[in-house]
Amino acid sequence: MTSAVPAQTSLPRHVAIIMDGNGRWAKKRHLPRAAGHVAGVAAVRNVVRAAIDIGLENLTLYAFSSENWKRPRTEVNHLMGLFRSYFCEDVNELVERNVRMRIIGSRDRVAIDIRTMIEDCERRTAANTGCNVTFAFDYGAQEEIAAAARAVAEEVRRGELDPARITPAVFAARLLTSELPDPDLIIRTSGERRLSNFLLWQAAYAELLFVDTLWPDFSRAQFIEALNTFSHRERRFGALAPEAVA
Repeated sequence: MTSAVPAQTSLPRHVAIIMDGNGRWAKKRHLPRAAGHVAGVAAVRNVVRAAIDIGLENLTLYAFSSENWKRPRTEVNHLMGLFRSYFCEDVNELVERNVRMRIIGSRDRVAIDIRTMIEDCERRTAANTGCNVTFAFDYGAQEEIAAAARAVAEEVRRGELDPARITPAVFAARLLTSELPDPDLIIRTSGERRLSNFLLWQAAYAELLFVDTLWPDFSRAQFIEALNTFSHRERRFGALAPEAVA
């Protein structure tokens, strides 16, 4: 496995990760699902620290989908408890390491104390200029796209936007990720090969990397290996490679 970090010029500007496999990790060890989620939080810390050390500009982690509310109440409550712990325990480190933290997704369905923690984390890190770490929390891409469409339609209705001037860039400016570049690389752990309602608009030209490792076992070395894999991919964005044009 390649352990050397790619040159800064070869790094993706934005890496997004679908952190999958906590439950299966626990099941393999005959542990409750809650144990898998606890181990998953440790993997989050390792990857965030690696991203900071490497000098990655943007890292987005799919922490809780809008569909995850369908899980058993006991599991959801445990996950919310882990989010509370993360926000309380890790924000000081993020502040000290010049990380800017953002949370994208709905805030209407979460408990008030979690919403307050989210706002506090964003406020305390707002002036930081290092790695942008974004958590997609109670997030669903279809909801995001529908909300952006409603915003555009409302602007048209009020006469503030000419329909003829609606472009992909105009639409993207209404998305929750409007301050971020689109992801260059999306990683999904656990062997599943789908996006699961994650950054569907933004993923139009992302490189996709599916790894079999379950999320709690996804190490710093594997993260660096994923970045090395990306650095060797040829990205054409629908165009031809120069040698094919010649």
